[in-house]
Amino acid sequence: MISGTMKSFYMMKTLFFSWILMVGSVSGIGANWGTQTSHPLPPSTVVQLLKDDGFQKVKLFDAEEGTMNALRNSRIEVMVGIPNDMLLTLATNVKAAEKWVSQNVSSYFNDGVNIRYVAVGNEPFLQTYNGSFIQSTLPALQNIQGALIKTGLSSQVKVTVPLNADVYESKSGQPSDGDFRSDIHDLMLNIIKFLSDNGAPFTVNIYPFISLYNDPNFPVDYAFFDGTSSPVVDGSTTYYNVFDANHDTLIWALRKNGFGNLPVIVGEIGWPTDGDMNANLNFAQKFIQGFMTHILTGQGTPMRPGPIDAYLFSLIDEDEKSIQPGNFERHWGVYTFDGIPKYQLNLGMRNVGLARAKNIRYLDKKWCVFKPTTSLNDANVAPSISYACANADCTSLGYKTSCGDLDAMGNISYAFNNYYQKNDQDEVACGFNNLATLTTKDPSTLTCRFVIMIETDSGLSWRLKGVRDRSIIVVYLLYMSFMFLITLF
Repeated sequence: MISGTMKSFYMMKTLFFSWILMVGSVSGIGANWGTQTSHPLPPSTVVQLLKDDGFQKVKLFDAEEGTMNALRNSRIEVMVGIPNDMLLTLATNVKAAEKWVSQNVSSYFNDGVNIRYVAVGNEPFLQTYNGSFIQSTLPALQNIQGALIKTGLSSQVKVTVPLNADVYESKSGQPSDGDFRSDIHDLMLNIIKFLSDNGAPFTVNIYPFISLYNDPNFPVDYAFFDGTSSPVVDGSTTYYNVFDANHDTLIWALRKNGFGNLPVIVGEIGWPTDGDMNANLNFAQKFIQGFMTHILTGQGTPMRPGPIDAYLFSLIDEDEKSIQPGNFERHWGVYTFDGIPKYQLNLGMRNVGLARAKNIRYLDKKWCVFKPTTSLNDANVAPSISYACANADCTSLGYKTSCGDLDAMGNISYAFNNYYQKNDQDEVACGFNNLATLTTKDPSTLTCRFVIMIETDSGLSWRLKGVRDRSIIVVYLLYMSFMFLITLF
């Protein structure tokens, strides 16, 4: 336990560092830039997109060389990330931490990349991880901070740990009952004290969509910012949206443990546009614009008035993300995979809406579709669809998704085309046991886009790279279909 005197000391110290951070902070909204995609946009294109649309901050999940180089001299504030699978090494090896900082912070910082934060891990205490990173997160954080001190960058670059909102809870549902999870309570206080001692912020990821996704009885309007028929009354405070309530649950947890003035960054907040009945363009635009309007007023939340430092999640759709949490995981982007805004937003910096990525090169205007003369009862149909969807992205197919209006033939065509495009329109990728054919007529509908893939510098197709002999590819596809059929019997 921390004594009352020590709590007062830490509170004064936190107030001082809070003031320092606010004075030195960069205003404006940030974005999470993930790269789990089969056909990434060129980093320079993404950086230009960020600048064109007024994003002043970017949060990265690693320190990929091309991305970091593209951010050089852009003046965009950078939070560079360390993946969870590196935490153990960094926690147990000081030299490894110093090397990481030297290669991924110092070198780029000195070369014009405006690095402001190092994110040590990403939601390492998620309950679904079963405690895998409980022992390594704090030591890794300490070693990275030590390395920053050694390089002389600790006053310019701050450490933080992006944490999911599941690290705190309220038994009653009222923010004032907020506290940290009992299984990690002491660890959280140790991390928070370390952040406070080093003038570093607490970073939290808040997802109202997940609240709606996980609970069918969750009041839909409470997820948004335009009033609700189901407010939460907490003493003299009434909460009309779940963001404010969730955020203030954290503030109460910090406050009752002696760190009520620790700076807080909202590391991720967003709304997906596909893959679930509540993941659609209308809801996403309503939520993101509502959030932007909410924070642009500068009023903050009831327990933390003032500007909110936040990063939208995410910038661009990522077709390689795991769909274990749900099919919506690949559709968080404000932009499509090729840099087209899905909806218009006022981010407070420009009044003309979002621009699209420039100078994007596409493959030929042709699509792979199901042969109209083929019977839907053909024995090869089911395994071919399964193979295509297992190796491409079919998350836009399903109940109340963007492609939910397709008939059976349309569903098959969508699966075939996605696989074909993902493999850079390799003609072998439009075989499917002679069930598919090429067309120059766009099969897209009003809501369902049959994509044409963008050009990349990969040289070989994404899925078939390294397999140069087409006869081997054909045998491989036949073998996979045969193995799938075996599993059915």
